[in-house]
Formats: sequence, structure tokens, C-alpha cells
Amino acid sequence: MPPEQTQQPLLSEEQEETAYDSSEKVVVVGIDDHDGDVEAPPFSWRKLWLFTGPGFLMSIAFLDPGNLEGDLQSGAIAGYSLLWLLMWATAMGLIIQLLSARLGVATGRHLAELCREEYPTWARIVLWLMTEIALIGADIQEVIGSAIAIRILSNGVVPLWAGVVITAFDCFIFLFLENYGVRKLEAFFAVLIGVMALSFAWMFGEAKPNGVDVLVGILVPKLSSRTIQQAVGVVGCIIMPHNVYLHSALVQSRQVDPSKKGRVQEALNYYSIESTIALIVSFVINIFVTTVFAKGFYGTEIANSIGLVNAGQYLQEKYGGGLFPILYIWGIGLLAAGQSSTITGTYAGQFIMGGFLNLRLKKWIRALITRSFAIIPTIIVALIFDTSEESLDVLNEWLNVLQSVQIPFALIPLLCLVSKEQIMGSFRIGPVLKIISWLVAALVIVINGYLLLEFFSSEVNGAVFATVVCVLTAAYVAFVLYLISRAITYTPWQSLTRSKTATTES
Repeated sequence: MPPEQTQQPLLSEEQEETAYDSSEKVVVVGIDDHDGDVEAPPFSWRKLWLFTGPGFLMSIAFLDPGNLEGDLQSGAIAGYSLLWLLMWATAMGLIIQLLSARLGVATGRHLAELCREEYPTWARIVLWLMTEIALIGADIQEVIGSAIAIRILSNGVVPLWAGVVITAFDCFIFLFLENYGVRKLEAFFAVLIGVMALSFAWMFGEAKPNGVDVLVGILVPKLSSRTIQQAVGVVGCIIMPHNVYLHSALVQSRQVDPSKKGRVQEALNYYSIESTIALIVSFVINIFVTTVFAKGFYGTEIANSIGLVNAGQYLQEKYGGGLFPILYIWGIGLLAAGQSSTITGTYAGQFIMGGFLNLRLKKWIRALITRSFAIIPTIIVALIFDTSEESLDVLNEWLNVLQSVQIPFALIPLLCLVSKEQIMGSFRIGPVLKIISWLVAALVIVINGYLLLEFFSSEVNGAVFATVVCVLTAAYVAFVLYLISRAITYTPWQSLTRSKTATTES
């Protein structure tokens, strides 16, 4: 029998799920002769270009249809007064995403894989289910956003459910591009981000918001009781649970040897630069959308009734047609946002499922399973709620609540893992960054808790429903406290299991 066949069963590492196969990774090492074992090699523009990509894919979650709806409602109701909060919320999102990238680069594994190893089976399954629910909720919003855009661009010929079916086929675009390599996929997303930037910049030019007012809104904090709801929404929709998992996997698309401290630090430096640039771009695009609706609808009677469904029509009535009607410019930008975010959702779903369950399936099977999880409920939703704008707004509120509930299940494991020397080695976060990160996480969790309290206080009616909500809330709080306690009294679960097994065998 050949030696390869006898050794094959011993290669357990090859049987575990990984974010990228070695053949799929972009080769960065070798551009210069610096060893990189101890300290990071000198800065190189060429290397920055080769590391550019994962941050822009991550930034798409800051530009999905749910965020765009939050932007337009913030602008219509609060005017320019919350632009400063949008800036600081983006900065908080950047901190979380850089921690996610740090985890992926320093360990060579992504968040879902590490959760599989570091939590007992029951907790791991709960985390996986919660993350999948959050992903499905986000995907429904993104697919509905694409379907609305398709309906706009088809002059209403294509109904919402048909737009959902058309959007479902984006997973085949994803599979087609992925076969040609990571860089081709990243280039496709760069084009979509460029389409969004051009579309919403065109709208900004059409609306001509006052530059001084925009600058004051960004630099001068201002908050009133009338805009508190929009302020909470601006912060609450920035952190997407599945995006935290996604970024820790995307950074592994480059070949970085975790055993070489200098190479790891180099990768972290470049990823920090490109992620910052990517979120600056997303911040500018969000500014375009917010200010267009602030200029056109702030202080009007219809300000409180504007949503993703009717925004295009209101824009057309306000700014008119012209050579390129603003309705279709909005539709093109919305379609780019919806398509890019649904494809990244498919990407995230593969990493999440594979990481938590250690499933090593063919890519098309994983993409089909992941897509089905979102598309089937979305088609049902489209058929049920495609009756009025009000019903879709109610649906969007429930989906926002669904994602708000899941945020601790991404942030707490992330902060737990990046703080531990057993996991991160010398790249664990220091005391100052640890305090800042936990404060950011606590702020985001509290703000989303406020959203939940406001929502349920107005929606919960009847003793039976109230009892069910109370029981679920108690279980939810208990699990969150368990995750926090694991961050304080930390013992790697698999290490503990192995040590017990070794003791029993001896």
C-alpha cells in the first residue's frame, strides 16, 4: 500500500473546515527580501494593494438596504443634526471590525471556528442558531431591498416576489466569480460599491444640500427628544452580527504565517489601513443618502412616512425627472446595495455554517443551503407583505428587532477571544483597548436593548404573549450573562475535555 494512503487518515487538520484552501489564498509574501520573523517589513504600496479587498467586502454591511433606510429616515426626520452620530457610530463599527480582523490574522482561524472549539456543545449550538437567525433577518431585508429596486427599474412590472426570485440567483454569480479567484470576487464588489457611490453622489448633486449645514452636522453634536428614536437607530444598525464573523474569515484570504510575528503585524497594519479607507467610503455614501433626504423632506408633513418602499417616488416628486430621472438613479444605487449585501450574506453564511458545524461540503452545496435558508422565508414574506407600504414597514421593524437581539452573540465571544493570551499570544489586546472595546460593545448592546424595550412596550398585548416574551427574555439574559461569565472565568472547552480524557486514560 502506498505511504500516502496509510497516512491519509492521520491528517485530521485537513479534514477540518477552513475559510480558504491554501490554493485559494492570495500570495503576498515574497515581494521583498525582509524576513519578517520578528518585526514587520517596511511599508509597501504594492503590498497594501494586495491586502486591499476584505475591508471593502466587510464595509458592504454598512451600506445594505437596512442602513440606507435608516439614513433616509434619519435625514427626513432629524435633518443634518445626526450626522455627527453617524460618524462616531461608523468609528465604533471600525473598532469592532478591526478586532475581528485581528482575531482572524493572529490565530489563522475565524470566529465561528474558534467558538466551536472554545464553547461546550450546547452553547455552540445556541450561538450558531442565533447567528443563523440574525443572518436570515439581515438577508430578508437585503433581498427585499433588491426586489424593491427591481420593481422601480421595471416601472412596477416585476412584482416583489418575482424580484426576490431574481435576486436568489445572485448566489450563482458568487459561485461563478469565486471560481476565478478571490481577487476577481473582490473586484466585482468594488464595482458595486462604485455604482452606489456614483448613484448617490449624483443624487447629492441633484439635491444640492448646503455644505455648511452638512459640515456643522458632522462636527457639532446635537440631540433632542424629538430625534432620540432616529439616533438610537443610527447606532443600532451599524453593527451586524454576521459581519463580525465574516471579517475574521475574509482576512485569511491572504497567505500569512501566524508563526511569524512580523508577518502577522504587517498584515494587521495593512488590514487596518484598508478597513479604515473602506469605512470612510461607506461613511461618505451614507452621508450622501442622509443629506439628500434631509434637504428634500426635513420639516415636511411626509417626513415620518418615508421608507424604503416609497422613497423613490417621493424623490421623483420632489426633484423631478431630467435626462436621468432621480427615481431610476435611486433604484440603481439601491439595487447595487441589495445585490452586494445579499452576496456577502451568502459568503458569511458559508463561513458561519462551516465553522460552527465543521462541515466540509462543496461550495455550490454550501451556497445552495445558505441561500435556501434566506430565500424561502423571504419569498413567503414577499407574498404576505406585498400588499401595502405599512405592512413592509412593520416587517422591517420586526427584522431590526431580530438583529438587535443577536448582537451580543457576536460581540461578547469576539471580545472574550481577543483578550486571551491562550488564543492570541502576543497579539491579545492590551488593557486600554480592552476597556474601550468593552465600552463600545456595552454601548451598542444597551442602545439595542433600548430599541427592544421601546418596540415590545408598544407591540406586546395580551397576557399570553407577554408571558412568552418574559420567559424568552429571561432565557436570553441568562445566556448573555453566561457568555460574559465565560469571558471572566475562561477555560478553553476542548483543552479541558482533552485533559480530562488524558487523565482518564492514564
